[in-house]
Amino acid sequence: MAPMTSAIAAALRLPEGPVDLTAIDTDAAPGFDGAKADGREALAAMQPELADLQERLWAERTAGSARRVLLVLQGMDTSGKGGVLRHTIGLVDPQGVRITSFKAPTEEELAHDFLWRIEKGLPQAGYIGVFDRSHYEDVLIARVRGFADPDEIERRYGAINEFEARLVDDGFSIVKCMLHISAEEQKERLAERLANPEKHWKYNPGDLDERAHWPAYREAYEIALERTSTAAAPWHVVPADKKWFRNLAVGQVLLDTLRGLDLQWPVADFDVAAETARLAAEAPVR
Repeated sequence: MAPMTSAIAAALRLPEGPVDLTAIDTDAAPGFDGAKADGREALAAMQPELADLQERLWAERTAGSARRVLLVLQGMDTSGKGGVLRHTIGLVDPQGVRITSFKAPTEEELAHDFLWRIEKGLPQAGYIGVFDRSHYEDVLIARVRGFADPDEIERRYGAINEFEARLVDDGFSIVKCMLHISAEEQKERLAERLANPEKHWKYNPGDLDERAHWPAYREAYEIALERTSTAAAPWHVVPADKKWFRNLAVGQVLLDTLRGLDLQWPVADFDVAAETARLAAEAPVR
């Protein structure tokens, strides 16, 4: 039987064809009828099952399973990648999570193909890996700011699809979430950071420089989403103006993915009855 897809995940999954982000509401909660308090309760209610499924994924690796999950988080500044890490990924055991944040590439990384550093950040079997930004920066900021020529950008879309298809063949389940925030909401969040000395560390003057390129970034996202949303690794566009829904939505898509793996506890490779008898017969430890 095919795994059930939740209403939230179904509503967020990007359909085939051209993408118009202006037509996707950033302040909506598609697939969910409740209010903020309900959304927070729903996220908290996921924790036992998420934790159980993650432990099963972790346990399967001891029996030789190559399966792992890669969550790719992309979005404009202040869209909430850090909030997702705290509130959603924080629901599972951190021992089984690998978080990789991709900043501006180093000189060593620039000397290699753009996917070289991405390969190094991939999670091992049994892990939930999270990319805080990712290889998509190389067709987003690289396109907007001219860090690569148009022919190279064009090549990268195909390279990304081939790369992700190979990962799926190797046991990865790829969950791609674009956190879709409005320019107005971003402005409010930047203003909040400036108004609060405790948030100044989160503010970067460069954020305003990037904000000046908002229409170009929207176009770059639309092209990347259309060109790289595949059956093996589809994109989900997550409205991110409501922080509570953003966290719930990513959690639901991740939960759907883990459910679909039909994860099983490894069968013991020893005689359980014999070991139980040995333990029962053991002399008292003094």
